[in-house]
Amino acid sequence: MENMIAVLVIVILVGSAAAYLIKAKRSGVKCVGCPAGGNCSSKNKKKKKKLTGPVIAKKTMFITGMHCEHCVQSVTDSLNRIDGVSARVDLNKSCAEISLDREIGEDILICAVEKAGFLVESIQS
Repeated sequence: MENMIAVLVIVILVGSAAAYLIKAKRSGVKCVGCPAGGNCSSKNKKKKKKLTGPVIAKKTMFITGMHCEHCVQSVTDSLNRIDGVSARVDLNKSCAEISLDREIGEDILICAVEKAGFLVESIQS
């Protein structure tokens, strides 16, 4: 009897979650679970970070898992926290254009993106 009740509770929970996702997608939400309800505004973009020295290198980092402007802002903030890095992230191209004013290892850049919850596919110099 307890097993049947447990199965019933699980079925109800899974059904409710599926109904929520279907309703959200039908209403046009691009990013389910987004803090803005999937209706992200690009009005709140921060200014581009200025580097203290001249740009000595530029890299393009291809990133998977970004779905909305909040995702873009998370990656941008994470990369821009690194001294010597200025990043501009493009949601449509799924990439970050990174300018460096000093030598910074790719492992440091990758770690920053992964800490934000995304996956780096590749980096091009």
